[in-house]
Amino acid sequence: MPNFGNVYPYSSVYPGKFNVDASPGLIHLSASTLTTYRHTGTTSSVVDSFSTQSTDPHGATVALGNLITCDRNSDLIYIHDGISGSISGSFASPSNDPSGLAFDGTNLISCDFGTDMIYIHSGVTSSISGSFASPSTAPNGITFDGTNLISCDAASNTIYIHTGITSSISSSFSSPSGQPSGLAFDGTNLISCDGTSDLIYLHTGITSTVGSSYAAAGTEPYGLAYFA
Repeated sequence: MPNFGNVYPYSSVYPGKFNVDASPGLIHLSASTLTTYRHTGTTSSVVDSFSTQSTDPHGATVALGNLITCDRNSDLIYIHDGISGSISGSFASPSNDPSGLAFDGTNLISCDFGTDMIYIHSGVTSSISGSFASPSTAPNGITFDGTNLISCDAASNTIYIHTGITSSISSSFSSPSGQPSGLAFDGTNLISCDGTSDLIYLHTGITSTVGSSYAAAGTEPYGLAYFA
């Protein structure tokens, strides 16, 4: 009988998807150590780590049980095999500076630091079904809360709540520090990280209020995802 490791047969985000070898938790990428870290829940405790695929990791999300990451050096988007360092596929990003990823349950969404654009993919592929300008000039992370896209910008040091997955902004607030570099949503609270302070911030709901924070393993966190 094949060994499937630790199987968690239910995902609260994507029911029916078997989660192999990964209990719920935060994932962050370190541009300093070129390592992907998997946490216990949203705590600072790291339960697993593996090398990133290239030399400038800058975005992460989880789609249908698989980690998706991007790299600003290779300009590629990588589909991992589950939550692991194994890669099942990759494709070119829409432009040459991918800096953030999100998944809305059907389609991958990416942002680009160079073009200042947000791209809506067709499924998890290189095909682009739509795009729009980001709210400012240095988009550096995106996430999806089940209804709205949320983006952050390193130039304006601001976190933006979009109306749906559009360029319209319903509200915004200052990031906790000077260079927001990643966003995730755990089903209740926004999580952000900062490449200058090297901290991961746990917000209260989707607000500027920070309930707690801790130092990111490896420093220079660029890219967050939450695996449910």
